Amino acid sequence: MRKPLVAALFALAIAGAGAAPAVAAPVTAPAATVERTAAERADARAASPALQAVTLAGTVALSNCSGSVVRFPKSLDTDPALVLTNGHCLETGFPAPGQVIVNRASSRTFGLLNSAGTRVATLRASKIAYATMTDTDATIYQLTTSYATIRNSYGISALTVQDTHPTAGTAITVASGYWKRLYSCNIDGFVYRLKEGDWTWKDSVRYTSACQTIGGTSGSPVIDQATGRVVAVNNTGNEDGATCTVNNPCEVDESGGVTVRQGINYAQQTYQFPACFTTRNQLNLSASGCTLPRP
Repeated sequence: MRKPLVAALFALAIAGAGAAPAVAAPVTAPAATVERTAAERADARAASPALQAVTLAGTVALSNCSGSVVRFPKSLDTDPALVLTNGHCLETGFPAPGQVIVNRASSRTFGLLNSAGTRVATLRASKIAYATMTDTDATIYQLTTSYATIRNSYGISALTVQDTHPTAGTAITVASGYWKRLYSCNIDGFVYRLKEGDWTWKDSVRYTSACQTIGGTSGSPVIDQATGRVVAVNNTGNEDGATCTVNNPCEVDESGGVTVRQGINYAQQTYQFPACFTTRNQLNLSASGCTLPRP
């Protein structure tokens, strides 16, 4: 999940890479780039003949992480817009194991990016609609403006969150608003339990090795290249090969067996969220089909 800021900056300075997650080094993010090696391009070609060109449009930069403006399949243009990022990207710090935050006031700001990675607006939250690091690692902020206003003012539409479980082998792009970079690979598989320090996440997405996400990419939307829909939120990776420690998550199978994959990165699925946000994009943890952890 996260290394201290100084450590993150030092790691980037000497290596230019590392494993995923949270707080990014306090440096100026570079101009938009597309991180695609030959292997990544081969991954993409093999996955589907009809892949879409994913851009940075609709992503946002936070002070310490990445995120995106998202909507659900039943959201209306007049609904207040939402921003998706990680639970560990909260401005108040990491939620404790078992802690679920709902409908807490927030005035956090987000830099909205266009397709080229240029900041075109500053959006502001009205509240933290939902946040937790239990079972998943996600925060959803409600904004002070609607989807229609954002589109009409800046020409940018929200990304839609897929409401079904993704499949292994899917070609994906991790779109980082903080670094203004795109990382492309495939879903390698799903992890029964992913344990990192005191936190445990369920049914996590494991990337193929081509997605070498770094500090500051935490909270990035994971986008299905065939549909353009968000299927997960990027959150962590095993940096040093240690077992189940902070910055070194381990995979735990149904029988309790532990596997460590140094250099491999992970995300948390998001298909559970649409069922929990109903009329006017308001959180309803008692809604039919909502399985998110409750306070």
